[in-house]
Amino acid sequence: MTSSPSPFLPVLLLFLIALGVGAAILVVSGRILPGLMKPDNPQRAKLTPYECGVPPLQEGARHRYSVKFYLVAMLFILFDVETAFLLPWAVQYKAHLWTFWAMLSFLATLLVGYVYAWGKGALDWER
Repeated sequence: MTSSPSPFLPVLLLFLIALGVGAAILVVSGRILPGLMKPDNPQRAKLTPYECGVPPLQEGARHRYSVKFYLVAMLFILFDVETAFLLPWAVQYKAHLWTFWAMLSFLATLLVGYVYAWGKGALDWER
């Protein structure tokens, strides 16, 4: 009689592959064997964080942001959710005509909110 392999053999193989991939990433990135895949010459300019070409701020983690930042972020989320609702509408548009009027009222409501936010200066960075 032949014995069947353990049911945990695929889990063991997956674990060994994950360990191998993790070790390979550490070796290639130079964390374990520095200088193996790339030269190791740290400089002050290379070790500073890069923030989109702007010199990093030295204000620390307790820097207070303006309320405008959060207002613009919330408006972005609002209109991002709007686009998420437009996709199912586009799929169902041919099937039901009433979806056209429902989405038109949805877009009209959002347009009123957008005009209101614009009128209040919520989208103006310079205020």
